[in-house]
Amino acid sequence: MPPSDAVRKAEAALRAGRYDEADRECQVALASAPNDADAWRVVGHAHRARGQRPEAAVCWRRSAELRSDPEVELEIGAVSNELGRFGEAAVFLRRVVAQRPGWFEALTQLGIACASSGQLPEAVRAFEAAVRARPDNPQAHHNVGVALVQVGRPEEGIASLRQALALEPVYPDAHYNLGNALAGIGRRAEALDQYRQALTHRPNYVEALNNLGLGLAEAGRPDEAVPYLRQAIRLRPALAEGHNNLGIALDALGQWGEAEAALHEALRLDPHAADAHANLGNVQKARGRLAEALVCYEFALRLAPESVSTRYNRALALLQAGDYERGWPEYEWRLRRDTGPPRCPSARPAWDGSSAGGRTILTWAEQGLGDTIQFVRFAPLLRERGFRVLVHTPVPLLGLFRSLRGVDGLVVEGEPLPPHDVQCPLMSLPYRLGTSATIPFGVPYIAADPASVEKFRPRLAEVPGLKVGLYWQGNPHHPWDRHRSLPLYELEPLARINGVSLVSLQQGPGREQAVTANRFMAVRDLGQDFEMIDDLAGVIAQLDLVVTVDTAAAHLSAALARPTWVLLSEMTDWRWLLGRPDTPWYPTMRLLRRERLGSWKAVVAEARERLMSLVTE
Repeated sequence: MPPSDAVRKAEAALRAGRYDEADRECQVALASAPNDADAWRVVGHAHRARGQRPEAAVCWRRSAELRSDPEVELEIGAVSNELGRFGEAAVFLRRVVAQRPGWFEALTQLGIACASSGQLPEAVRAFEAAVRARPDNPQAHHNVGVALVQVGRPEEGIASLRQALALEPVYPDAHYNLGNALAGIGRRAEALDQYRQALTHRPNYVEALNNLGLGLAEAGRPDEAVPYLRQAIRLRPALAEGHNNLGIALDALGQWGEAEAALHEALRLDPHAADAHANLGNVQKARGRLAEALVCYEFALRLAPESVSTRYNRALALLQAGDYERGWPEYEWRLRRDTGPPRCPSARPAWDGSSAGGRTILTWAEQGLGDTIQFVRFAPLLRERGFRVLVHTPVPLLGLFRSLRGVDGLVVEGEPLPPHDVQCPLMSLPYRLGTSATIPFGVPYIAADPASVEKFRPRLAEVPGLKVGLYWQGNPHHPWDRHRSLPLYELEPLARINGVSLVSLQQGPGREQAVTANRFMAVRDLGQDFEMIDDLAGVIAQLDLVVTVDTAAAHLSAALARPTWVLLSEMTDWRWLLGRPDTPWYPTMRLLRRERLGSWKAVVAEARERLMSLVTE
């Protein structure tokens, strides 16, 4: 039946943009014919054009009840999507697609409805059908790419997003979502590039600014992250996630007051944000406020009880507080972290702390060389429990660990594993052994290789006075390296003490400073001749003192029972506890703590004063 005159006038007014007139003409038609499907359809368009989406949906639903019309049902689905009524939208859109299987717009809207309501497999099918309907449409490839990532098929999703960009290079949303997909599989550098591409085309893209800032902070570049995050917050002050991420970046920079303020603002905007509670705990932990940190972690865990990162950070706070009884069990959560220790080399079951029963146990190095040196002391306790003990060791430590007493064998990483019954990571031994606060304190528990000692004996014999080894630079890729390392020239005051000879032990990054050091301080560079860590141990064994930052050299020197001074920032690792000048881990170690972030002068001055006293003695 053709539309009435009033409906035809309403359609003409609608096309001309006279929406109120179109509405009036439809009301005239409906006054005489309340079941006029066309009048309900047109008045729905008039409402939609004026931004009255709920009213438009009501009118279109009435039209669809009076007469089946796929185009009206598509409109209902689209406006329902806009209103967040995704379940309702899907009902109408499925009906449309059943009637017109290749209709691009209907397939796209159905995909949106399904994706938004968590029905991801159906969303993928709808978006893939949309791609088949219009293979040259960049939006179609974008939509299916996002959906594929959401269903756990990231590589396919990335391919689809790249196809969208091949069809439309200026496509900020595709760059942004490609960045998210790449970040999700650990391809951080590529992700950051995609966020930057999105911002090239849309400079005020808040989500891209936020994710770029977070990605830079996670990549250890917080100084670059902060401007992007501040810009995101300026554009959208109520962005709780942006304040949270700014807090993360400022925390990494040691700007704890500002970090705390940012995280409090995140929590004001979203009090139930578990991540913000946890990150505030991290800031308090970095500031040494462990009681406050633990309260923050408790709040976070009430909201997200299975958060691996929060449980892990709570473990670090407990351990730093010296609460080993609660800290060691909680520290087991580190094994669940995505960025945690290497995969266990053994397929045998984990040791659960049960009695030995004549079994063989393989204990394996899970973290850095310093951690391995520190925790290998627990391996001999396993033999006391009746185990036959094998230690799986990194190649660089093999020579040192040959001197380890109380173990039955060493297995080098990469070599076939001998038969064994159970396995246990080294840093789980305090918990599994049930030692609680008891730390094996006796040193030395390893010894330098006699060949390495003899190799450097003639050169060290030529060094007069008190022989002091220096190690000033850790791994530059360590997230805290900016806080724990210092340049060699800051140790120059130690070179001005009569009766002291400085010896560079530095290897790897930072050793180049020893090459040019003689322009401003006298230091003998032996690190250039170290072929392995055995050589470092051989030299340390013949020194009177080692002054080092928090690196593996500190653990090596103290495990060899040499006098060792460790220069510490305010941001200290959990193992050094808080405030105290000594450590329960090493009896020959002294901790010299920095009080103000960014300046080592006071710590070096303390070291100089103590060193002068040693010379006098």
